[in-house]
Amino acid sequence: MNTLIAAGMCILICTQNARSWRHMKTPVMTARQRVIGVLLLGASFMLSVDFSILNIALPVVGHAVGLGIHDLSWVSTAFALPAAGLALLFGRLGDLFGRKGMFLTGLAILAVASLLGGIATNPVLLLGARALQGVAAAATAPAALSLLITSFTDKRLRARMLGLNGALLSGGFTVGALAGGLLVGTLSWRWAFLINVPVAIAILVVAPFVVPASRAPEGVRLDVAGAASVTAGLFAVVFGITERSLPSLAAGIVLLIAFFWIERRVKAPLVALDLLARRSVRWGNLAVLTIFSMEAGLIFLMTLYLQDVLHFGALTTGLVFGVPGLASIGAGILAGRIVGKRGARRVLLTALAVQGGFTAPLVLLGHASGSLWLLIPALFAGFFGHITSVVAATVTATSDVPDSDAGLAAGLVTVSQRVATALGVPVLGGVMAIRSDLLDGIHLSVVVDALLTLAVIVIVGAGLKKASPDSPQ
Repeated sequence: MNTLIAAGMCILICTQNARSWRHMKTPVMTARQRVIGVLLLGASFMLSVDFSILNIALPVVGHAVGLGIHDLSWVSTAFALPAAGLALLFGRLGDLFGRKGMFLTGLAILAVASLLGGIATNPVLLLGARALQGVAAAATAPAALSLLITSFTDKRLRARMLGLNGALLSGGFTVGALAGGLLVGTLSWRWAFLINVPVAIAILVVAPFVVPASRAPEGVRLDVAGAASVTAGLFAVVFGITERSLPSLAAGIVLLIAFFWIERRVKAPLVALDLLARRSVRWGNLAVLTIFSMEAGLIFLMTLYLQDVLHFGALTTGLVFGVPGLASIGAGILAGRIVGKRGARRVLLTALAVQGGFTAPLVLLGHASGSLWLLIPALFAGFFGHITSVVAATVTATSDVPDSDAGLAAGLVTVSQRVATALGVPVLGGVMAIRSDLLDGIHLSVVVDALLTLAVIVIVGAGLKKASPDSPQ
């Protein structure tokens, strides 16, 4: 439902943009391109909103299928692991065998996985459905982005569509929080899954007739060893953190080291590690890892706080997240202009300080609902800092590279985002589990979040200071 509304908005925006582009004597989108834009943007937006909807539904889902409070992180992690570990492999498979086919396959898997999640009655089926949704995201998201780029050959039209994609993704959290609260509060937690089914089917019906097929570029090879090592390594690390298993953690570290070794030696690596020799790329990606991991973990913690400490329902929780979530939409609109005026390095450090600085006061949250007077303003400022730092970090990590390597640099940032999302929840959730009392555990995790963010600000600031002088982008 929410995705269909967004799709309608996409059509309206595209139509309005087309009129302005005609006035500016720039190419106008054809009717087919508009439909393609709506389908691809709608699919990406659906995946973004789905994370937020399930986050709001998390405690209710856990109670319904029998997951304990310290096992809830697996509902997020089961999705994030395959989404992170398989995205590179499926992106390359799409290059080899067709992005359109990969896009449609991913949507079909998403529909099946969402249906399974909606009828789940036990933890095994639920976590299996979430893992399958992660596989679907890994197949769909890279293909949708590639198809969006290749479907709009004019640079100005492409830039506008990518900008619209970014705006929809930045607003996805707010829409998902509100929609998740509404669905779970008025219908059932099962609709947090089932809402994807009709939307995915609708896109599957229309997309084969309008989305163009892609040709496999020459010289592209499949790095199976790299994909296997990074997927297994991530899983082992997350399992080791979540279950406090040192052997698993050690095995994961070894596998990830092997992944880096493999990527430096294969002819067609999944990740362009050579780009990390550039300071801006290296420190920009470290910032991305911190920004996404700490915010994903914080959202998980605050969901538990609202529903298991304050005992709010899903609808109230959605409203609490939705109000400060409006800051993310504002930041999505303003961040690019701020970076252009002040420079990426300065904005990155300041915005990351805002994200971490407004996390720290949450250690004062208590058992009374009066804590909302602290929580909502802190989240509002933190969300604005989060989205602004995402934009600044992305600019930092991609701007100081040759045009020929721009795509590789963007792919590296995408990998960092997905890995961070996979690690953030289990890391802070594992810290929380150290304390037997839930609120005490949340307080400890908040302290760790703020301290880690502060440490990265110092490290990234020092690293970028040695790089090329910051200038407005």
